[in-house]
Amino acid sequence: MARLDNFARARRVLLLVLLLNWSVALAKMAVGYLINSLSMIADGFHSLLDGASNVIGLVGLTVAAKERDEVHPYGHKKYETFTAIAISILLFITCFEVIELAFRRMFNPQPIEVSPASFGVMIITIIVNIFVTRYESRRGEELSSDVLIADSAQTRSDIFVSISVIGTLVLAHMGYPRWDIVVAIGIAFAIGHAGFMILRRSSMVLVDRMVLDKTRVEEVCAKIEGIEKCHKIRTRGRKDDINIDLHIVVNQKMEVGEAHALAHRLERSLKQQIPGVTDVQIHIEPF
Repeated sequence: MARLDNFARARRVLLLVLLLNWSVALAKMAVGYLINSLSMIADGFHSLLDGASNVIGLVGLTVAAKERDEVHPYGHKKYETFTAIAISILLFITCFEVIELAFRRMFNPQPIEVSPASFGVMIITIIVNIFVTRYESRRGEELSSDVLIADSAQTRSDIFVSISVIGTLVLAHMGYPRWDIVVAIGIAFAIGHAGFMILRRSSMVLVDRMVLDKTRVEEVCAKIEGIEKCHKIRTRGRKDDINIDLHIVVNQKMEVGEAHALAHRLERSLKQQIPGVTDVQIHIEPF
């Protein structure tokens, strides 16, 4: 019951962060289009996609709260992985659009009308991001939520992007508008890199890449009296939903009931000592 309550609290935190992210995104994009600042528009897209990452977190937390069933014996958590891939594609499209707009602006320059409103929006954005980072990180620690902790780290990086945009506005006001294009392209590559990292992590889950070092499993096995050795260790899944398959070798004179109890003891130990382990399949071999 406490686990489900934590999921509900984490979802409420993400909903608040989503509202704040999309509010500042719309403000930056609106002012950016009004003053013709490409870097400000790109930063607005960046914030808009931060909101998209919040949606991923909401989907993940909602799905994670569901129990396994007969139709989904391994759970529902890969839905979050598919959602993450969809977001990465959106990031790549946004990256391409910002770069295309930057090159068009390069050959068809337009004056940037720097105004107090543009500085005001960016300063408010930085203040909001600082609040979100501290609030989300603190709540993530309290609720033991990896989603909130990871999202707070991502928001922290946005603070530096917004500071660079303010620097660009200052340079434009001083008569160096070309820096607006340079910073916009830099932000576009940052968006593309974020998309690549999301796609890379998600692909590793979908192709069942090994998620644990075998020695960690071997160390747990070595502590269980009666297990001579373990081998053919396979692990897959997400960091918060690890599936382990392994073979253990026991004395051939051991009774079936005793060997079965030994396997259950190993399963409990693996789940207790290795965070994220949710399923363990053990094959018993005599020697």
